[in-house]
Amino acid sequence: MARLLIVHHSPTASVRRIADAVLAGAHNDEIEGVEVVERAALDATVEDVLAADGYLLGTTANFGYISGALKHFFDTTFNATHEITAKRPFSYWIHGSYDTSGAETALKSITTGYGWTLCAEPLVFTGEADAQHLERADELGATVAATVSG
Repeated sequence: MARLLIVHHSPTASVRRIADAVLAGAHNDEIEGVEVVERAALDATVEDVLAADGYLLGTTANFGYISGALKHFFDTTFNATHEITAKRPFSYWIHGSYDTSGAETALKSITTGYGWTLCAEPLVFTGEADAQHLERADELGATVAATVSG
């Protein structure tokens, strides 16, 4: 069975709703052959990354950058995993209060270093998470899970 690793930093109720929508989409009953593993960014390990067949990353945009928690995840897993996991599918979501451009640039740069392959249009937005954002988050989870399932 394929494994999708969802790593995120969701420190507020609003951002947690986005993560929950992504998870609901990834757990879609119509998608077979994929195990979904969720990890908080500070808890994800090298072993989690190596055991996964694809990745879905979520973060807040903090002062124009990705969260420190997601940066910590990358810092602690990169050296041991980037060559082994190259070309695996991934996507991401970023939520910010006013600007996400620096966070998106960072995510693109870091995941390029891993050599991962973007498999679904990322969800990147500012302001309140409305019904349309949550629907797109659900679709993102389902799309990446379906991609990983083969």
